Amino acid sequence: MVLGPGGSGVSVLAAAAALTGVPSSQRGAVLPIAGQQRDTLLITLDARSPVPSWLGVYRVPGEPVPVTSGVDLLHVEHLDVIEQAWTEFTAALAALTAGRGALPVVGTLASIASGELTDLPGAAEFLLLRRVRDAATSGRWRRIVVDVSGVGDPFALLRAPTVLSAAIDRMWPRATRLAQAGEKPVLAQLSAAVEGIDRDCQDLADLFTDPHSVAAHLVIDPSERGRRAVADLVAVADLTALPLRSVLVSSGDRDRPTADTAEMVRRLLGDVDDVRVQEVASAGVLDRLARIHKVSVPVPAPSGRPYGSGALTVAKLAGDGVDTVFELKWRQRMPEPERLRLGRSGDDLLVAVAGFRHPVRLPSVLRRCRVTGAEWADDVLRVRFTPNAAVWPAGRRHTGGAGASSTAGSAEPDLPE
Repeated sequence: MVLGPGGSGVSVLAAAAALTGVPSSQRGAVLPIAGQQRDTLLITLDARSPVPSWLGVYRVPGEPVPVTSGVDLLHVEHLDVIEQAWTEFTAALAALTAGRGALPVVGTLASIASGELTDLPGAAEFLLLRRVRDAATSGRWRRIVVDVSGVGDPFALLRAPTVLSAAIDRMWPRATRLAQAGEKPVLAQLSAAVEGIDRDCQDLADLFTDPHSVAAHLVIDPSERGRRAVADLVAVADLTALPLRSVLVSSGDRDRPTADTAEMVRRLLGDVDDVRVQEVASAGVLDRLARIHKVSVPVPAPSGRPYGSGALTVAKLAGDGVDTVFELKWRQRMPEPERLRLGRSGDDLLVAVAGFRHPVRLPSVLRRCRVTGAEWADDVLRVRFTPNAAVWPAGRRHTGGAGASSTAGSAEPDLPE
């Protein structure tokens, strides 16, 4: 996944990365062989993306188009994806309710037009990411390169499945829909459909933070704007567990010097060995396939190492039973520590860093605990918990197995910074 601030050259470097990884024997004319696995699929999510014209192919939304003998381009337009998915879903609702009268929730869902679906938090972004996942798991390509430009905040895009899952649970809580499906068989199909969407949300959230499958590459330019943005972006990558593998400092078509910015990024990253900082030299205006071929962007593959909050650990500091003190910690860069905010909602720890708020799912042993304190030092965020006596299993004197089940609690106020 290639992402970064608008105007930093994300689309150009995504296209160059797609072409770089292809064997030289496959970079010539388009000679697709039916039935054989292709090498690379480049996906762009920007409805106005110039990538099709740069690569000299027709813009065919929703259908892979061969670019070379080893590379295809898939241009995804979110309105088409939304309309298709929602039309299929509402058709299923109509079939479900035919001749049976109005049912709880069904009328509300069926009355939402596809054009209004963008108002449901996370829905449009969820459908875009599901289209990317479906392409990635189809087996048709050896690797997928995703150009995440043109979608606003890329981290908000990746957080969307979590947001949508929470919205679904507010509209029709899981416990309620399962109970209603059991009492009224006519609701079983609808409940199963909603449950499938919720599972998809979790699947997408897991996929895009999986360090074995995903490698994220952050593109910045050497301008003052790029230098200011990189600290926030790295901090949010820590928080969201995005598997960051490289930071690409692009000189752009104006051939700006990159050495100072690259060195600043290396100091920012510190001793994270599996994140590479690369300087990408200018090759002029990259507005056609032949010129993009001149840019070599050998982005590293997934490392398999969890990143940021994806590598969190829990330790028992002291005590036993309801007097136990647990500590949750992970490596978290913090460009402005005074902007750190922490809160609690159900099974999630709500963390705001650099103006970006994200829910971090708590390990099971902490879901029956209360937050008692937190501190940040030496790029490590530490949060302390103690068991909530009201829900902690009676007689449980040891921590092992104490968190076998989770309970959703009411939202707690923010902790002091």
